[in-house]
Amino acid sequence: MTEQSGYVRVSTKEQNEDRQMRALKEMQIPKENIYMDKLSGRDFQRPMYQKLLK
Repeated sequence: MTEQSGYVRVSTKEQNEDRQMRALKEMQIPKENIYMDKLSGRDFQRPMYQKLLK
């Protein structure tokens, strides 16, 4: 079985990612497999999103 990964994104550093992190924890996604960006959703050129895809 392949380990699952998760992705969390908020648009600004002032926004809080806690709700998304709790949801991934409830899904038993290992913390080391969670990728997070605090950047605009304008495009997909976000560092952690790109790392997740690889």
